[in-house]
Amino acid sequence: VQLQASGGGLVKDGDSSTLSCAVSGLYFTSYAIAWFRQAPGKEREFVAGIGRNSRGITYSDSVRGRFTVSRDNAQNTVSLQMNALKPEDTADYFCAARLGGSGGETAPDMYGYWGQGTQVTVSS
Repeated sequence: VQLQASGGGLVKDGDSSTLSCAVSGLYFTSYAIAWFRQAPGKEREFVAGIGRNSRGITYSDSVRGRFTVSRDNAQNTVSLQMNALKPEDTADYFCAARLGGSGGETAPDMYGYWGQGTQVTVSS
């Protein structure tokens, strides 16, 4: 099983950026996919999750209205469109998979597979 996150980088306050998670080695449509992030010295936190057939989309309060999660079940990918980025969005972003999940599971230990993370840095 492999989850490969990509698309991070250095952006400015107010910019947009898109992260992508390419998933292989599992039956993609059986899994909910979520994005988490972890800033230096902080715990990993839930950002957004999407259910198996894009039913059930959940966002954290800190990103709701700015971030949009979507999935392409034909390509086995999940995207996170991030708009109006803020310096406090700076973190390593991880995608994770949960068998049978709804997309609303927010605890990291509810996800069995993880990608390696991609760094997003938002400069002020």
